[in-house]
Amino acid sequence: MKPVSGSQMKWEIFCRAVDNYGDVGVCWRLACALVAEHGVDVRLWVDDWKTLSRVCPQAVSDGARVAGVELRRWANPFPMEEPADVVIEAFSCDLPKEHERAMAERKRPPIWVNLEYLSAEEWVLGCHGLSSPHPEWPLTKTFLFPGFLEGTGGLILEEGLLYRRDRMLEAQSRADWLRAFTREPLREDALVVSLFGYEPFELAELLHYWEEGERPILLLVPEGRSLAGLERVLGIALPLGEEVRRGALRVVALPFTDQEGFDALLWRCDLNLVRGEDSFVRAQWAARPFVWNIYPQKDGAHFVKLDAFLALYSAGLRTDAANALIAFWRAWNGRGDTVAAWPAFVHALPELENHARSWCAALAGRPSLVTTFWQFVDTSFKKLDKIPPLQNFDGLGNPPD
Repeated sequence: MKPVSGSQMKWEIFCRAVDNYGDVGVCWRLACALVAEHGVDVRLWVDDWKTLSRVCPQAVSDGARVAGVELRRWANPFPMEEPADVVIEAFSCDLPKEHERAMAERKRPPIWVNLEYLSAEEWVLGCHGLSSPHPEWPLTKTFLFPGFLEGTGGLILEEGLLYRRDRMLEAQSRADWLRAFTREPLREDALVVSLFGYEPFELAELLHYWEEGERPILLLVPEGRSLAGLERVLGIALPLGEEVRRGALRVVALPFTDQEGFDALLWRCDLNLVRGEDSFVRAQWAARPFVWNIYPQKDGAHFVKLDAFLALYSAGLRTDAANALIAFWRAWNGRGDTVAAWPAFVHALPELENHARSWCAALAGRPSLVTTFWQFVDTSFKKLDKIPPLQNFDGLGNPPD
C-alpha cells in the first residue's frame, strides 16, 4: 500500500455541541487551521447545525465547503462515508458505531485521536499521548490533551494571529473603534469591559456597584446567553446596538459576530469576562486582563480546574495582585463576594495587563495544538508504513490467520 502523507491525508473531526458555542467553536478553529497551515482535506461533522451556522454563517447546507473545510450534518441515522485517514473525536463525543466498524474494516485503520478538554491540572501531563485499544475491533485511540505546559498538546493559535492583532491595534485607535457602539466619547479613565459568560454570581450587585462608582464603565455584551442574563438582572430589554445608561455604567448590546469579530472585541477591551474553553483561550491571545467563568460541574468539581489554572497563571505576580486576581475569579464563580473583591482587583489591573502580555508571549513560544496534532499524525503514519496492512478482516475484530 502506498503511504499516505502530507496534503494527501484526509482528516475528519466529530463534534457534539455541549457548551453552547464552545465545542463547535474549538472544532471549527482546529479544522480551519489544519487546512490553512497544512493543506489537508478536512471534513467536520457537527450534530447541531444551528450552533455551527452562528459560528460559521456560511454553513448554509450539508456538504458545503467553507474555508476549505467540508461541513457535514451528524444526523441519525448516520450518513455513512468512507472513514478518513485521521479521525478526531472531539471531547469524547463517541463516534457512530457504524463508522467505528467501517474504520476497523479498512486495510489500514485510520489514526484515531480523542481531543480532550483543556485543563491545567497536573495529571494531564501524565495522560497526554496515552492510547487505548478498542474493546471489540482492531483500533487504537490516542488521547491528546491541550494544555499550558510543555508536555501537553498546547493551544489553538493560528499562524499570524498575534501579528494581525497588533496591526489592527496600530491601525485604528480604540476611540475610533468605539464610535460604532457609543453615542458619546468615553472619559480617559473609563474602563471598557466585555461580558461573555454563563450566569455569574452576584452580577446584579456588581452592576449596581459600578452604577454608583466614580469611574465610568462601558460594558459590551454580545448577543446570546450573556445578554439574556443581563436583561434579566436589569429588568429591561436591551435592543442590539443601543446604549443604556445607569449612573457611571453604560451598557451596549452587540449583535452576534463571527469568530474574527469576537477576537477583535477582546483585543480592544481593558477587561474581558469570558467563559468555557474557546473564549477563555482567545482572551489569553488578546493579552488583556480577563476573568474566567468556568463551566459549572456537579459538587463544585470545576473549582479544582479553576484553582489549577489560577495557581499556574498567578505565578510571577506580586502577592497582593495575585491575591486580588484569585479572590475575584473565585467570587465570579460563586465562592466569595464579588463586590468586596472588585476594588483590589481593579486596582491590580495595570499589573495584570503587563502579566497578560508576558503570559501570552510565553504561550505563543510553545508548539500550537495544530502543530502537535500534525506532528503526532505524521509520526504515526511513518510507523504504520512499516506495518503490513490487515488482509481479509472478518468485521469481528479478528486478524487474519
